[in-house]
Amino acid sequence: MFGFKKSKLNLPGPDEALAGRTEAIQAPPRHFVNGHPMSPPYPEGFGRVLLGLGCFWGAERRFWQLPGVYLTAVGYAGGVTPNPTYEEVCSGLTGHAEVVRVVHDPGRIAFRDLLAVFWESHDPTQGMRQGNDIGTQYRSAIYVTTPDQKAEALNSRDRYQQALDGAGLARPITTEIAEDPGFYYAEAYHQQYLAKNPRGYCGLAGLNVKLPPA
Repeated sequence: MFGFKKSKLNLPGPDEALAGRTEAIQAPPRHFVNGHPMSPPYPEGFGRVLLGLGCFWGAERRFWQLPGVYLTAVGYAGGVTPNPTYEEVCSGLTGHAEVVRVVHDPGRIAFRDLLAVFWESHDPTQGMRQGNDIGTQYRSAIYVTTPDQKAEALNSRDRYQQALDGAGLARPITTEIAEDPGFYYAEAYHQQYLAKNPRGYCGLAGLNVKLPPA
């Protein structure tokens, strides 16, 4: 991961962001772990969400291991620069967060269960960082694709805030919850990174606080 720079704690404006490029980074044709096609269309009726919870290597593994998750892919979202590279995102000059696209079968795993894993797998109170990973690309984020997802995400945030307060961790949640702003695939070597490099860096550290039931 890249070192600390104070400017990396602030999102760039449109005039400050890197220009990017018109050519998209191409995803590998199939998921390294389960063999499913990486690019849409996905099976009819399946849900889709973008989740940012720090370094996307460990975050992706957490979700591909869940029964009912059809596909995971890592990439960049929430910023300004079109089709960014990893090095550009790490510069802090794209505005993008590292995110995981999660496609799930709602008949096998509900959206609320994905949210529980999301909240419990990282510290959503840290702002523009996650542990020792510092910068806007490590911010906590949920980018939804339906109004029902947004309502459920907001409700779960409020319940998790109450749980943190009750556990004596009275720090405000900083998670960004918004509509899916568009997704740019990360480079092929990042996809399912920890399946290819089992001893690689994970970076996930939760707060040992469970999301209360609705």
